[in-house]
Amino acid sequence: MPKVIPSQPRSVTVPPRPDTTAARRPRLRALDGMRLVAALMVVAFHWVGVNRYPGVWGGTPQKLMPALHAVSAYGFLGVQLFFLISGFVICMSCWGRTPRQYFTSRVVRLFPAYWVAILLTGLVVNYAATARPSRAHLTLTDFLSNMTMLQQPLGVAEVDPVYWTLWVELRFYLLFAFVVAFGLTYRRVLTFCGIWMILSVVVRGTDMKMVELFVMPEYAPYFIAGVIMYLIYRFGANWLLLASVGFSFLVAQHQLLGTANSFKYGVMHSLSWPLMVVFCLLAYGVVLAAAMGAFDRVQWKWLTTAGALTYPVYLLHQEIGFALIRWARDQGMGVWPALLAALAAILLLSWLVHRYAERPLSALMRRMLDAPGLALPKSDPPVRSRAVIIERSAVPAEGAATR
Repeated sequence: MPKVIPSQPRSVTVPPRPDTTAARRPRLRALDGMRLVAALMVVAFHWVGVNRYPGVWGGTPQKLMPALHAVSAYGFLGVQLFFLISGFVICMSCWGRTPRQYFTSRVVRLFPAYWVAILLTGLVVNYAATARPSRAHLTLTDFLSNMTMLQQPLGVAEVDPVYWTLWVELRFYLLFAFVVAFGLTYRRVLTFCGIWMILSVVVRGTDMKMVELFVMPEYAPYFIAGVIMYLIYRFGANWLLLASVGFSFLVAQHQLLGTANSFKYGVMHSLSWPLMVVFCLLAYGVVLAAAMGAFDRVQWKWLTTAGALTYPVYLLHQEIGFALIRWARDQGMGVWPALLAALAAILLLSWLVHRYAERPLSALMRRMLDAPGLALPKSDPPVRSRAVIIERSAVPAEGAATR
């Protein structure tokens, strides 16, 4: 019987498995909670921290609620926390996406709730008798221009003054779109952050106004730090990434000097730079802790709902909130009952907008934007011949004339 020689196993090259570490990690529900905290900080600032509109409360919050005002006067720093989280979330949600998917995700996220908020807030500003009397009524062109979310560069009055941050966010999205167009990688994202940081430092105080407009020196450190923190979340911490976050904080603490001067107008008294730096350091610390897995076990489902309410709360709270507080005070409610009632009303209204307007409109817009017919062709489509159309339309007429 011939000897059977066993065949040698073939050498098979196994392709490397894709990095799915970030994908397997649990949802960062803690970030949803942080977003709501940031939104409530801004609400507290406008309702209790600002002294410039005594007609809302029938007196200044500093006199009516001195202890709460002392804390709420720094609530504007919730915007800085927003920007940190925004840098993190945008990088996370757009990793591996095409430019078209990136565009769709931003449009669907921003515009549905925003359009509803414009309509509701505009009705209050123009028709609610309890709105602050110093607020000028809005014209039709003001409404239509605000629908673009570009009212600030257009020089148009904003339906609600808090919408100024949306123009900051839009510029960040435009900058980040350049990286998305080339494909997000560790090297490209880190290079982008480094170039942006350098430009944000050297351009300030120069005559390059257009460059300064887009690099946003006052807010760039927060977006940049958030993006780098996502790299830490996805790829793990190393000294380069941690040093980059630390460097962005050092730049941010200096920029807070200008931020403090900007918000003195509303609070009508001086602000403590050391307190602002402490909060800024705390904001950096909690987002970095989330990136490094400190809050992975925080998986309370209600935090997702809280995160979903953040955007409507932010969009609706100022002008509508002022009207609610003024109405409650006119009805004889005390300071604290009026404050709690207004907060409950804004939270309820935000949930209604999210549940019955934002969600269905977002789904509809996504289907429309994902339609194959909206995809940009790689080359020009064939030109339709007008002669053929005219010739075909002329045939029935000639036939009818011969009958």
